[in-house]
Amino acid sequence: MTTLLYTHPICIEHDPGRGHPECPDRLRAVMQGFEDDDFKALDRHEAPVADLKEIEQVHEPYYIERIFENMPKEGRVYLDPDTGISPASGEASRRAAGAVCDAVDLVIKGKGKNAFCAVRPPGHHAESSRAMGFCLFNSVAVGALHGRARHGLDRVAVVDFDVHHGNGTQHMFEHDEGLFYASSHQWPAYPGTGLASETGEFNNIRNLQMAPGEGTAAFREGYREKILPALRAFDPDLLLISAGFDAHDRDPLAQISLQTEDYAWVTGELLAVAGECCDGKVVSLLEGGYNLQALTESVQTHVRVLMAD
Repeated sequence: MTTLLYTHPICIEHDPGRGHPECPDRLRAVMQGFEDDDFKALDRHEAPVADLKEIEQVHEPYYIERIFENMPKEGRVYLDPDTGISPASGEASRRAAGAVCDAVDLVIKGKGKNAFCAVRPPGHHAESSRAMGFCLFNSVAVGALHGRARHGLDRVAVVDFDVHHGNGTQHMFEHDEGLFYASSHQWPAYPGTGLASETGEFNNIRNLQMAPGEGTAAFREGYREKILPALRAFDPDLLLISAGFDAHDRDPLAQISLQTEDYAWVTGELLAVAGECCDGKVVSLLEGGYNLQALTESVQTHVRVLMAD
């Protein structure tokens, strides 16, 4: 078995507007990086369209209807000041969620050792009834609930190393004993959630707040002392990764100042816990990352570790 790679051309066509940091070139850069010889062994899959009933497990039906009612036939519509949609955005968002669900299916069935979903728009800021922070549907949450409903998993974990806190994912998980969410993120920063004191109804939330410039040492220490022990104690049946790469030193939107090697390290540490708890069943998906060169290098590093596991 090898690592599965999911993507679809429509995810490039989602266009939130000229000058927007979450631009189509992000996914073009990521996919260009996968043309290197290192990645020939990837098992490549076209991201399917998610059934709306899958999305309804985490989003209110009226919210989903409103998204598609507002989908423009040309130009773009803004759902909030940061979140624009274009004619391709509806299908792109459904394929982003569909990629995660299909990857979960194949990894659970043993048809892939793990998976990376190179999709956009991102999702971890999307609330059950609100688009925000470039996100329409919370794909990682959709995948988690799909794994539980389709495969009878008791415990599903999400670890999020995007530089911004995944408020949507936390709010969807914090009152559910069978779900675990951990995030490392810059504080203070958008969206203003993710305090260390936020631990969930069942002690199933972990937040690692990082100050601007803290960098590698604080990041690794926080994972060793806080996130990894909590993840191991939760003992998930499946691990999902919200893989945002905007904590990188070259990223323009934040200042934690991680290095490319930190993504190799954290990926390896998460895979080690998954190996102990769930036979290495891991599905990762792209969230943020806005310097194209740093994004390409970081994704390559992340996926090389997935492939080597």
